[in-house]
Amino acid sequence: MEAVLDVISWVLLLAGGLLVFIGGLGVLRMPDLYTRMHSASITDTGGTVLVLLGLLLQAGLGLAAFKILAILVFLLVTGPTASYALAHSALLSGLRPVGRDETGTHSITLTSPSEAEEKAK
Repeated sequence: MEAVLDVISWVLLLAGGLLVFIGGLGVLRMPDLYTRMHSASITDTGGTVLVLLGLLLQAGLGLAAFKILAILVFLLVTGPTASYALAHSALLSGLRPVGRDETGTHSITLTSPSEAEEKAK
């Protein structure tokens, strides 16, 4: 039974590490802040859950497992909240998501906060 738990734990740890690595590549490849944040936040949350579940299986029952669960709950609450706050502040500062211009290529539109307020009216 212990060997089965070890195998499941290592699969979770490796899957979490792979997910975080893929998220890092996504951050390098994406064109703007919003898509980079999406890539980072999704893989960060998913990778963290997988790694901590793998550690939870390795820790067994006890104080260490309770601490890992507390860390997991904390990260599941704060990660998406921080991503939302960062995206919302970027949007309020005037940074618009990448769109396609009339030539069909990607373009980044930067507007000042006053221009963003005028467009909102």
